[in-house]
Amino acid sequence: MKIRTYPLASRPSKVTLDDFAKPPRRGGSFSDFLAGLPGLLSARDFKEFAGLLRTARKLEKPILWAMGAHVIKAGLSPVLIDLMKDGWVGGLALNGAGIIHDFELAFAGQTSEDVAAQIRDGRFGMAAETGTFLNRAIVEGAAEGRGLGESVGRMIARSRFPYKKWSLLGAAHQLGIPVTVHVAIGTDIIHMHPEASGEAIGAASLRDFHLFCGEVRRLDGGGIFLNVGSAVILPEVFLKAVSLIRNGGGRLDGFSTAVFDFIKHYRPAENVVRRPLGKKGKGYYFVGPHEILIPLLAAALKG
Repeated sequence: MKIRTYPLASRPSKVTLDDFAKPPRRGGSFSDFLAGLPGLLSARDFKEFAGLLRTARKLEKPILWAMGAHVIKAGLSPVLIDLMKDGWVGGLALNGAGIIHDFELAFAGQTSEDVAAQIRDGRFGMAAETGTFLNRAIVEGAAEGRGLGESVGRMIARSRFPYKKWSLLGAAHQLGIPVTVHVAIGTDIIHMHPEASGEAIGAASLRDFHLFCGEVRRLDGGGIFLNVGSAVILPEVFLKAVSLIRNGGGRLDGFSTAVFDFIKHYRPAENVVRRPLGKKGKGYYFVGPHEILIPLLAAALKG
């Protein structure tokens, strides 16, 4: 059998030497390091996404961050607060656990109990101040027509808590950045406390959903939505917000999305990266530890 061959130089190839990494040099800047990453796979996507964030900020389009509580437990609040102050965070969405860890850090400078040890004798989730302060803020805020995020942020910002400068909600309240909190009843430890009010939690969280929809609507034409470390709640909330906006005749296209998480999950991949996008825009999925990826992203934006 006779086969046909062709010159290698005539064949299109997916990888060329132009795509190769450049080794970091002693004394080089972070911008040099970033530029030296390969022009391939996740490194290419990372540089491209950082460029989209810079464009969004230049165009004054919103950059919305949705975050699971693990991001706070990974010690990233100082990095995120710095990004808030520099204008890289236009809105923040949390699940119910996010306010718990944020409050405990502001109040006591520590958080994240040993669940396996505490649950044996029913002590898990029973820290008095966490239940009392947060439920009180939610009940009072709901009675005055505030959302859950604003209620907790206002409480922390006005408090004398010794570590409140590390609070995401407190910092956002002071900077005028909207924070929404999206709660599933029964998933958070404060729901076990006698001060919990289902009526107040539901009303305040629903108010935050409506506020969140308003923020998502502004993504049209170049905004960015990031989902960092939420596997279920926030991807579902985002998908419903997108559907509600389009159902009401609102234009929502030309925005980009990204997921940052340490493993790949179904809902973030579908509900953030793939399904919501319109004819324009692009979705990205970055896999790796939050405690490395988020500081790396922050450094890229500052470079």
